Amino acid sequence: MFRLLFWIAVIFAAIWLWRRFKTPTPPRPAPRQDDETQPMVRCAQCGVHLPRAHALSRDDRWYCSQAHLEQDKSSGER
Repeated sequence: MFRLLFWIAVIFAAIWLWRRFKTPTPPRPAPRQDDETQPMVRCAQCGVHLPRAHALSRDDRWYCSQAHLEQDKSSGER
């Protein structure tokens, strides 16, 4: 009985190795390099980072949305 199980295991291992080395693995795609990388800025209100092109600025401070710009403006009037 042990001999039968041994040969079954050997046959399955051989088939697995044959299939594995028969089909070559596809090459991994290179990481995408954007030619137009944008600098990131941090929202002065919540701290989230976003591209400078999407941010709103006032007095050398950056904001992620109009609401955060207005909240910071209103808190500075106290």
